[in-house]
Amino acid sequence: MTDLAQKPVDLVTRFRAAAQHAPDRIAVRGTDGELTFAELDRRTAQLAGALASRGIGVGDLVGVSLPRTTQLVVSLLAVWRAGAAYLPLDPRYPVERLEFMAKDAGIRVLVGAPSHALWASGLDVVAPDSVADDPEAADSKPVAANPLDPAYVIYTSGSTGRPKGVQVGRGSVADLVTALERAGVYAEEPRVVGWNASVSFDSSVKQWARICRGDTIAILDEDQRTDPVQLRTLLDAYGIQDLDLTPSLWELVRTCLLDSGADGPLPRLFMGGEPVPERTWEEMSKATANGLLEAVNLYGPTECTVDATSAWITGGEAHIGHPLPGTRAYVVGDDLRQVTAPGETGELYLAGEGLALGYLNRSALTAERFVADPFAANGDGPSLPGGGQGARMYRTGDQVRLRADGSLDFIGRVDRQVKIRGYRIELGEVEAAVSSHPRVTTAVLTGYRDPALGDRLVAYYVAAEPPTGAELRDHCAAALPEFMVPSVFVAVDAIPLTVNGKVDWEALPAPHAAPVEQFVEPRGTVEKLLAEVWSEVLGRDRISADDNFFALGGHSLVALRVISRLKRELGLAVRTKEVYQHPQLRELAGYVEAKLAAAPETP
Repeated sequence: MTDLAQKPVDLVTRFRAAAQHAPDRIAVRGTDGELTFAELDRRTAQLAGALASRGIGVGDLVGVSLPRTTQLVVSLLAVWRAGAAYLPLDPRYPVERLEFMAKDAGIRVLVGAPSHALWASGLDVVAPDSVADDPEAADSKPVAANPLDPAYVIYTSGSTGRPKGVQVGRGSVADLVTALERAGVYAEEPRVVGWNASVSFDSSVKQWARICRGDTIAILDEDQRTDPVQLRTLLDAYGIQDLDLTPSLWELVRTCLLDSGADGPLPRLFMGGEPVPERTWEEMSKATANGLLEAVNLYGPTECTVDATSAWITGGEAHIGHPLPGTRAYVVGDDLRQVTAPGETGELYLAGEGLALGYLNRSALTAERFVADPFAANGDGPSLPGGGQGARMYRTGDQVRLRADGSLDFIGRVDRQVKIRGYRIELGEVEAAVSSHPRVTTAVLTGYRDPALGDRLVAYYVAAEPPTGAELRDHCAAALPEFMVPSVFVAVDAIPLTVNGKVDWEALPAPHAAPVEQFVEPRGTVEKLLAEVWSEVLGRDRISADDNFFALGGHSLVALRVISRLKRELGLAVRTKEVYQHPQLRELAGYVEAKLAAAPETP
């Protein structure tokens, strides 16, 4: 562990110290096996050497596109060891989006599988396994890092219709880990940490990077992290002690954590990604008071290196707490003066060592969002990102309220950005995707909360010959990740406007899922069971055999509720991707029937 009284130590240096201190301790576990710290140290040295032989060094950006296995941890750490920064390219993303990010970031080397050459033409593709036995590469020494050297670039939704890359420095990542230690959020001794966030989601950084402080990382794959039964089994099997999750994911797995009756201890929970509902806060506070769990609420935008504030969930009303050590938080009113009286509201500005370097290749946008900090004390601190004269602060776009004890209440957004299941979405980017359909004249997007399905996106569009919702959904899915595809598409004759020429949101019709042209009664045991389950989870009175799950507003988390019912009613394990492959009720019923017929009889 680092001396917490000193300046944060670069994470590669901390990793090597951890590997020397406990070489035989398990560093990472995944579906493909496990690696000790000594093995991980050797594997990362080999891959870093291979990257260096290709001219990769300080300031370079390396794409990483791998499934959630131990190889992914090896690759991310090796990029840092080579002195470079990584760009996560989730293999599940649409090819068009992957191509855009790779080109926009200007990467020339990709760590991934040879099959990625299908979309990564012109890139030097390095497979981690291909350098595993290179003795010369194994002798490579870590490149000394400067705090202002880039550590990673994560693309977030962009209001202009294209995603934007947030570039974070090595010093900011080191500061994040140290700040969470100093705040008592991370225990001093090594822990077993569950990694469940997508590598393209900024929360993943604080999860996998904990390996650098000597913690063991247990990688949860897509099924394991969202299936309550599998999750509970892995928590006990791996002895997972710390687990990050969104409030939306908590709603899915809460039963396995609170009501399972399993003997294993519950992990410390780190909530983040979206506001914690009051009901969830009360439930967790009660469980904390009864000694069942520990939970902390963490808030922060990608531009401030994952987390900026923290609050232990121990009663009272939901809030986002106080700034982490090294972070300065300002509540700024409409007059651009700092708010200091309890109960007052304003936009939250953040400053300190955790600020990102800016937006990759977008200096104008960086200057717009990262502004001079007039509240910083005078001094000679560095301008990026620290304090003193010339210091910067980031305009979060989040509206907050100052509490009597100096902590903060989250109120909402001051712009058109929304959070859907923990993902930050600029509505302008989705509007651009819908409007790019050749038959669509214009489109506007809004977020709304459905009582049965939670937060959803609805698209209103104008078209002389309106395409169907299924056509628009397929069109958007070719360019956008699943969480950004609207749940509902509503054709309107024109977008209503106010007298000032702005969209009149009040005049838009209530969102609704388009009905099928003709109702077809579900037949057979499985069709009827699925119709019953869909009706329950989607909040609809009746379901046709021709209905499309996603056209009715279903999404990945709702699909897991369907899967859970099938497991309980039929004893059959169905995966989320299989629901995506068979979205029509009749198709899914046929698939389930085929699996049942092929399954061996259970005594």
